[in-house]
Amino acid sequence: MRTIPRLGVRPLRAAGLALALLFVFVELGSAQRGGGFRGNFGGAFEPPVNNIKYDARFTFARLKYTVGPGGYYYRGEPAWAHGFNQAEQNLTQILDSLTMVHPRMGQSNVFGVDDPLLSEFPVAYMTEAGYWDLNDKEAASLGAYLKKGGFVIFDDFRPPPRGGGGWEQFEANMLRVLPGAKMVDLTPQDPIFHCFFEINSFSVLPQAYDGGAPMIRGIYEDNDPRKRLIAIINFNTDVSQFWEYSATGMFAVNESNQAYQLGVNYIIYGITH
Repeated sequence: MRTIPRLGVRPLRAAGLALALLFVFVELGSAQRGGGFRGNFGGAFEPPVNNIKYDARFTFARLKYTVGPGGYYYRGEPAWAHGFNQAEQNLTQILDSLTMVHPRMGQSNVFGVDDPLLSEFPVAYMTEAGYWDLNDKEAASLGAYLKKGGFVIFDDFRPPPRGGGGWEQFEANMLRVLPGAKMVDLTPQDPIFHCFFEINSFSVLPQAYDGGAPMIRGIYEDNDPRKRLIAIINFNTDVSQFWEYSATGMFAVNESNQAYQLGVNYIIYGITH
C-alpha cells in the first residue's frame, strides 16, 4: 500500500484491519444505541441541518437536492437524506482511526448542489441519485464545482421501480452538469482503488439488498483517463448502508470492513487529486 506523504496517511496491514475496525465498531455502538428507524412513514420528514464553517479540516459534505416522485419511500425522509447522518459519522470515525487525515468529528454539512459554500469542501456525497431532480442553475453550479477540483461520490441507487428513475435519470442529469461526459466502467486497476487500501477485486464488495453485481463507474476530467476522476458512481449497490449499520450487528464485520475500505479510498483520492 502506498503512503501519501503530504497528508501523513499511514497504510494499514490487511491482517490487522478486522481487529482495528472491530475496535471502532465497539466505540460506535454506544452512539448508535437507540437510533433505530425514525418515524413519519406517511409524509415528508426533513432532518435538521446545522452546517459548520470551513476550518481546513476535512468535513463530510452531503448534497441536498429536489426529490422527484417516490423519493420519500424510506422512513418518510427525502431521498438525499437516507443514512443521514449516521453513515457519515461512522465513516469519519473510521477515517480518523486509520489515517492521519483526522477529519472533523461529530459534525457534517449538507449543501444544495448550487450552494456557493460547497466550493470550500473538496469532496461531496450524494445518495439515491435516481430521485434527483435538477434545474439549469444547479446543473451549471455543480459542473463548475467539478471542473474547479471538486470530487463527488454517488452511492445507493439502482434500477426502477425502487430506484426512482434509475441510471437513465442520473445519466440525463449528469449530461446537463457536464455536457459530453462519459460515464465509464472502472476496474480494480484504477488508481482510486489503491490510494490507501489495496482493493484488487470487485467480487469482494458486499451487497446489502441489491440483486446482482455492483457497478462502479466514473467520470474523468475531460473524459481523459490519464487525468483525475471527478466523480465515482456506485450503481446497483448501497455501500453507505454498511457504514450506517456497522455497529448494529446487521452485517458481518468483514462486509462492513470492505465497505469502509471503499469509503476511505474515495475520500483519500478526492482530497489528493
